[in-house]
Amino acid sequence: MRRLARLCFIFFTAWRFGLLSLLRDHLKPGLRRGFLSILCWASPNAHLPRGERIRLTLEALGPIFVKFGQVLSTRRDLLPEDISNELAKLQDQVPPFSNEESRRLIEKALGQSIEEIFVSFDATPVASASVAQVHFGVLRATEKHPEWQDRAVAIKVLRPGILPVIDNDIALMYDLARIIEKVSEDGRRLKPRENVAEFDTHLHDELDLMREASNASQLRRYFVDSKKLMIPEMYWDLCHTNVIVMERMYGISIGRYAELRAAGVDFKKLASDGVEIFFTQVFEYGFFHADMHPGNIMISLEPDTFGRFISLDFGIVGALSETDKNYLALNFLAFFNRDYRRVAELHIESGWVPANTRVEELEGAVRSVCEPYFDRPLKEISLGLVLMRLFQTSRRFKVEIQPQLTLLQKTLLNVEGLARQLDPDLDLWKTAKPILEKWISQQLGWRGLIDGIKAEAPMWAKLVPTLPRLIAESLAQNQSQYLKKDQNQQLELLKALLLEERRTYRLFVGALLFGGGFLLGVLIIGLRIY
Repeated sequence: MRRLARLCFIFFTAWRFGLLSLLRDHLKPGLRRGFLSILCWASPNAHLPRGERIRLTLEALGPIFVKFGQVLSTRRDLLPEDISNELAKLQDQVPPFSNEESRRLIEKALGQSIEEIFVSFDATPVASASVAQVHFGVLRATEKHPEWQDRAVAIKVLRPGILPVIDNDIALMYDLARIIEKVSEDGRRLKPRENVAEFDTHLHDELDLMREASNASQLRRYFVDSKKLMIPEMYWDLCHTNVIVMERMYGISIGRYAELRAAGVDFKKLASDGVEIFFTQVFEYGFFHADMHPGNIMISLEPDTFGRFISLDFGIVGALSETDKNYLALNFLAFFNRDYRRVAELHIESGWVPANTRVEELEGAVRSVCEPYFDRPLKEISLGLVLMRLFQTSRRFKVEIQPQLTLLQKTLLNVEGLARQLDPDLDLWKTAKPILEKWISQQLGWRGLIDGIKAEAPMWAKLVPTLPRLIAESLAQNQSQYLKKDQNQQLELLKALLLEERRTYRLFVGALLFGGGFLLGVLIIGLRIY
């Protein structure tokens, strides 16, 4: 009954804000369209723009639907621009829960009173999002951590009772997605059930704040010496699944362009740095922040760190394997060299199209979707759209792209849009190409060879001493097989065994000499390079 009541409230809210008329307009004439026309009568907000109606509906339905709208706002490959722009306004506009509840949750998670942990604590949240809200405070020193005294921190608190709310609303979203797919052809094109499933996965990941803290900690290690990106430090003794305490970061949201410009921030440098940071995360570390909307990005105005990016909220991150990184980097380079055959070969080599696919057929498909981009300057080419078109080509050949690459493509679209808002003349390819070339050089050049030898050295150090034993065991096995043969074959087998033993011994000695000389040569070259 509760679920049915919630579903009725959703339909009432959709009528109230005129969403039923949007659905009606996409139906063919008939009984269903006529029924919806009757329902749409006297809708009080039907005169508003469609993007605003969708945003107001999601806001009225509560935090989970607001979060869903935030995720949808990044799908500019699927949604019209007016709807995407309106949904982008949903960032960090969720009403907070009570101050008393927040204090209770913090004290229960940390096992102490607020006054024992903090010198000062701001009970009014500085930000309130769909699944959590953030407070500021100042730490009190402890016997274990005297260095904590007077350190400014941010405390993130998960919304109480959020899990059952999420599960109920997600179930209703699946029901609504199925209805939309049945009644609307345009609805099927937007793949509502796939979007809900993806949202379901990411949202449940965000409910474990320890996961977010560990993601932030790993990215901080990667960029600890960076002059372009700052990531807050986590106070692990004060981190739990529903409460985390981190270093307070001072900055201004990247979406407040007028204030940044008045402060003297160089927008061209900011755009270039942002692109470099993202591609470094992707290709150097294979681990990237995947929720890069303006609410999660600030710019430092402090004298010592002026103009640096500050990343926040690490509930959603992407991870790429070496195979993924190699595939993406080589695809980008092949595309901008207009080597469509290489792009086709990479798709086949990656295993994302069947091995029996004709290279010429796939090459033609890739050329048909990529060639039109070269009618415009490189700075006008969207790498996010290029990646999307390549994935679409793969789907035509009955292959589903890996989820981590879809997440990367959406994040790249976000980064690209943000960078071009800061600098409309940004040549994204000019900024990204050196990073791709450096990574490929590290993987395929001398540095890649040396790094590979370093990585494999422990295995070889363990394997080489066992080679005589392995050879002896092999010979013993051959000898046992020899003893089982009849007498007419023993003489021939004995001769073959002796020849095999001599050959194996020569190969073993030769391999040791060659391997030793090769390693010595590589080490000499490596010392010269470094």
